[in-house]
Amino acid sequence: MPKRRPSAATTAARAASRARAPSLTHPERLLLHDPPVTKQALADLYRSLAPHILPGLINRPLMLLRCPDGDKGECFFQKHAGRGFPPVVRQVSDRTAGERWMYVDGLDGLIGLVQMNTLELHVWGATVADLDAADRLIIDMDPAPGVSWKRVVEGARELRSRLERFDLQCFVRTSGGKGLHVVVPLNPALEWDRVRHFARSIAEGMAADDPQRYLAVAAKEQRAGKIFLDYLRNARGATAVCSYSLRARPGAPLATPLTWEELARVSGADQFRFDNILEHLARRPAPAWQGFERVTQSLPRLQAKAG
Repeated sequence: MPKRRPSAATTAARAASRARAPSLTHPERLLLHDPPVTKQALADLYRSLAPHILPGLINRPLMLLRCPDGDKGECFFQKHAGRGFPPVVRQVSDRTAGERWMYVDGLDGLIGLVQMNTLELHVWGATVADLDAADRLIIDMDPAPGVSWKRVVEGARELRSRLERFDLQCFVRTSGGKGLHVVVPLNPALEWDRVRHFARSIAEGMAADDPQRYLAVAAKEQRAGKIFLDYLRNARGATAVCSYSLRARPGAPLATPLTWEELARVSGADQFRFDNILEHLARRPAPAWQGFERVTQSLPRLQAKAG
């Protein structure tokens, strides 16, 4: 019998156990002030979260939100490993874009990113093994100010229902910001144009059917009272926040995967935070996205808008 390939979760756990992370300089530095989160405390949290965070992080090109002087100082996004980055932060050459993107391949790399005062981790929907093919589709349900959380949850369920019409299994997570991400695993991975076209078609279909609730264009003047169905994450080089990444927001929330059943018991996109995420995971009988990596499905070829 052929040997079974280890899952990403198993590979990540092994990488975590073998990791020899770089030492932290200025471990007492405050990266977040509300609540106080030091560089050391964030590194310790990520070590505890390693089996959960690494499967969705390793071997994917990154965009980082770095705050060298903490969240009260200047913060900026960065896609390339610059001067001073430890060697555990890897680089991959992208001939199509003429760029070298950074990525990590284990816990040591993640701690190396903390050493570089990284507050947020955003990843491609593709791995470094094939930058030209997306292995997940993501729609970010981004509510305008004043839109209730109940409506965001209803929107995610409506999106799930539409995806199920195409026999597509999808998963949900809090963004750690204002909304929810609905994520569709793709196996085998597909070319970017096809994924973007399908995501756009689904989003535009929802917006056309209920224009008072949903919007599929990034037009601020049209967003009042609506949920923006952001399908633009599905383009080569675009990123979305990684599951279990800290967010640079008051309360120190984390982007957190959920089951569809427990979504009804969640009160907001920032419910799971630095100070309660480990307790939340300890109560779980199984991972929220159990089976995500084993889903085998592809996208239909659409000639017109879905919905």
